[in-house]
Amino acid sequence: MTNEMTNANTRMTNNKKTYDLEERTATFGENIIDFAKSLERNDINRPLIGQIVRSGTSIGANYMEADGAESKKDFNHKIALVKKEAKETKHWLRMIAKANPTKTNNCQQLSREAQELTLIFSSILRSNRK
Repeated sequence: MTNEMTNANTRMTNNKKTYDLEERTATFGENIIDFAKSLERNDINRPLIGQIVRSGTSIGANYMEADGAESKKDFNHKIALVKKEAKETKHWLRMIAKANPTKTNNCQQLSREAQELTLIFSSILRSNRK
């Protein structure tokens, strides 16, 4: 994992956890890009890299869309997309770990953040649907 990824993860996992979801989802997308750049380009990794970059960076993009939603229904729909993309990102990280055993630790760290984001957005959805 690059120093930038480690520093960003430290900011997100220490006692002063980042609660700014715009920043947190953007940082996660940046970490995914840095991680994707570190992967060997081969027949197995190429499609996995494309998938992880799409799902991992769309978390922040969809969050930005939700932040600008025009109605509660639109907001909930876009937050549900954020949650879906976070869950999908966890899947691709698992596949990348399988294809790249030396990257398992990196995948686990990123997967933990994807899981935290999934839980955060699940909670937002639950509280908004009441």
